[in-house]
Amino acid sequence: MGILDGIVAWIAEQVMYGLDLITTSVLGALGCDMAVFLRYFPAAETMYHIFVALGIGLILLNWVWQLFKNYGLGVGIEAEDPIKLSIRSLIFILFAYFSDEIVGIVLKIGGTPYHWIMDSELPPINFADFNSVVVTILGICANGAVALIALILVLLLAWNYVKLLFEAAERYVLLGVLAYTAPVAFAMGASQTTGNIFKSWCRMFGGQVFLLIMDAWCLRLFTSMVGAFISNPLSL
Repeated sequence: MGILDGIVAWIAEQVMYGLDLITTSVLGALGCDMAVFLRYFPAAETMYHIFVALGIGLILLNWVWQLFKNYGLGVGIEAEDPIKLSIRSLIFILFAYFSDEIVGIVLKIGGTPYHWIMDSELPPINFADFNSVVVTILGICANGAVALIALILVLLLAWNYVKLLFEAAERYVLLGVLAYTAPVAFAMGASQTTGNIFKSWCRMFGGQVFLLIMDAWCLRLFTSMVGAFISNPLSL
């Protein structure tokens, strides 16, 4: 192997070592548990009480406003039924006050299949070995630029894998933002006029949990493919 081949092989090996390090760090932080989110964003827990007060205040303000609008029914002003409005407002005040527990239940339910996926047994994997396997296989079929071809393949795989990792990390951060601003979202459900906002938040929150689970599934598929490829490359 020439000097150029040695340099290219070394670069590819360092890329795979870096990918292994990123994988260990990101996968260890992801999940439906907000402990890591609070570790990096500790102010979210403190400011959560502000959102609770804001959410309850919005519910009370809407409650008074809707009751006041009932006085204008005679001149064509639309208003909600005061009894239904009062019951709905009281229910959503409780939802806003206990939103952390409600969100925690949802995250625990969503975290169960996530941990099933992450704890499933896979073939032993070391990303640093993947480059050597690629070089070996290409060496059977080609000469000269084998290391360069292997480097290109490794870089393409590493780039797409890192994008998927950071997409999952972005979803985790967004999930944390939705979890700690939940009291305001619950406040939107206290009125029929703003009920669609609350429904949209529920769809977004549930969708982020599901997409985070799917990201973990895709990451595990990739790592299982690499593990199987390393353990028995000639069979693939």
